Amino acid sequence: MKRLTITKVLATMIVLCIALGLQGNTSYSMPPVKRSVLANGMVLLVSAEHSLPLVTIELLIDAGSRRDPAGKEGLANLTAEGLLLGTKKHPEAEINEKLDTMGASLQTSVGRDYTSLNLRVLKKDLNEGLELLLETLTEPAFPQEKLRREVRETVAAIQSSEERPEVVAEKTFRRKLFLDSPYSHPVEGTKESLGRIKRQDMVKFHTAYYHPNNAIFTVVGDVTGEEVDEKIIARLAVWSRSTPIPAEHFSTTFAQGPKIEKIDRDITQANIIIGHQGIRRDNPDFYALTVMNYILGGGGFGSRLMDEIRVKRGLAYSVGSFFDPHKYRGSFQIVLQTKNDSAQEAISLAIEQMERMQRELVSKQELERAKKYLSGSFPLRLDTQRELVDFISKCEYYGLGMDYAERYLSLISSVSRQEVLRVAQRYLHPEKYILAVVANLKEAGMAEPGGSASD
Repeated sequence: MKRLTITKVLATMIVLCIALGLQGNTSYSMPPVKRSVLANGMVLLVSAEHSLPLVTIELLIDAGSRRDPAGKEGLANLTAEGLLLGTKKHPEAEINEKLDTMGASLQTSVGRDYTSLNLRVLKKDLNEGLELLLETLTEPAFPQEKLRREVRETVAAIQSSEERPEVVAEKTFRRKLFLDSPYSHPVEGTKESLGRIKRQDMVKFHTAYYHPNNAIFTVVGDVTGEEVDEKIIARLAVWSRSTPIPAEHFSTTFAQGPKIEKIDRDITQANIIIGHQGIRRDNPDFYALTVMNYILGGGGFGSRLMDEIRVKRGLAYSVGSFFDPHKYRGSFQIVLQTKNDSAQEAISLAIEQMERMQRELVSKQELERAKKYLSGSFPLRLDTQRELVDFISKCEYYGLGMDYAERYLSLISSVSRQEVLRVAQRYLHPEKYILAVVANLKEAGMAEPGGSASD
């Protein structure tokens, strides 16, 4: 994430759900969202909220790291960072000064599916904030020297992350699972790929994907319908649409295990990821899988993995599981850290718990605890403008519908024990796992004959 920091911090945040606790609420009404499609193809989503004189805006562009050309991984990320390095009208320092004067923030963030620009500004400064946002979006200068600085800093961050075994494990797991898929490489790219990216690559990427008909513009805050028409739509309308972006031919090829990738490091804790292919975000079984995963490993001390591996045997400080869905099929992962000499036992226990989920119905108590927590905690994820604007944007991007918040609670509450068993049998693949281990392989009893594996 690239961020332009501010010196004036807005300490007060909007609270939408203070009356809702973790007691299994069965209803939640999200603030109304008005959806429209502008003449240039941009989707505009507006949710008015007048408790504070504050406006939060997110512009989501379908230009995440999966769009990176082969051999130039990290291009989407560098392009987004380059937006905030200055425009054709104002250098970076002037943009920072303007934001600082307003007490506003402007930042970019890049994921595997999309890039987002986020503006947070006081209502009185909305005009000027919008001007800066659109200027950085449509008129980036991509100054050569500053881009080189960004590349150096990104390479340094990558080198630093190589000293973190949990990061090495995650990158190894993803590379081994996704094979040649665009989801296989890190969002920030690699040291080798970054060295191949030139300024003209960023200009070309920006020209190809940064268009209103490839974007979602979400506004949450203290705005009226008239202000939306006069201040927002009027400005967005002048952004010209491009020819349609060619249809994507996305093919995800997953490795079929069991396969093990071992990396030898002189460390005391083994860092382990066990997993396999996952689901798309729009999969209708997402809700039953959410409940199933909470019981398996997503529920902290209430989960089976934590109970079996940490509580009963004291083998790990932390252990958990999750599905990581994207626009296309993502991954399922169990992540844990344990002492080197208990690594193999912990791995076996994790796989056993996957198999157990497929053999028998979960208990009524497990099911009710999972549904109560998931239903009760859901509104608390939307208690700031920043969280709400991101939620609304994702609902549109993944085609979940603006009534998703209301439907989520009913869909979670309707999950049965039989459905949990069904999705465990369909989506868990303990017999096809991909295993990434970063550990002292000799202490873990996993060294190769005649020596140990190397990284």
